Amino acid sequence: MPEVIEIPVNLAYFQLPEAVQARLQFLLDRQDAGEVLTLAERQEAEGLVDLAEFLSLLRSRC
Repeated sequence: MPEVIEIPVNLAYFQLPEAVQARLQFLLDRQDAGEVLTLAERQEAEGLVDLAEFLSLLRSRC
């Protein structure tokens, strides 16, 4: 049986800071508009999306 990892309650309510969310939205909007993101920008956007999805998953499990 897999080990259960307890998540502190306050971590479950953690959200991306407003400036980080704005940066992610900026990058996604540019991409949606057909602009080509640099490799660094694509990696940044992918990392932020992964983090946002992880936080969403945490919230859904608490």
